[in-house]
Amino acid sequence: MFKMEYPNSIIKDCKIGKNTKIWNFTNLYGCEIGKNCNIGSYVEIQNNVNIGDNVIISSHSFICSLVTIEDDVFIGHGVMTSNDLYPPSKKRTGFNKCWKKTLIKKGAIIGNNVILLPVTIGKNSVVGAGSVVTRNIPDSEVRRESSEKNRRSCQKRCRPYRPNRPAPGSEAIPGPKPRR
Repeated sequence: MFKMEYPNSIIKDCKIGKNTKIWNFTNLYGCEIGKNCNIGSYVEIQNNVNIGDNVIISSHSFICSLVTIEDDVFIGHGVMTSNDLYPPSKKRTGFNKCWKKTLIKKGAIIGNNVILLPVTIGKNSVVGAGSVVTRNIPDSEVRRESSEKNRRSCQKRCRPYRPNRPAPGSEAIPGPKPRR
């Protein structure tokens, strides 16, 4: 049987593996969680979620329906998954045919405050903190989605610093005279 560390969690219609720890203030319903997992405080895991063995889901994370997390995965604090590219599609239409699946493969590491749209994260891949992942990530790759995008756009706009030369389009501002 699993070990519930605090009684303030809501667990409904779940299959939970041996030696799995569920911490305070979690909401779990209709999901399957493997053995030797650790589910942190303030985590919500919705129905139709499958979580493998030896998975850590850190506090304040949200795992929505249609997510599969394979064995030995680490999910950092504040990770959010989304299955609906056009929210709130189910509320508007009454069904969830627009919802897509997310797959996080074995050994993946997801950093803090990552947002995952419906994607596949490859085996042993690492997603850097603060990333917004909109495309699949292949096996054994390190990605920093939002920071890489910002870096590319900054390189297009910024020019390297060159002392004694004014930036294009600006007037030269005299600086202090050098000391002798």
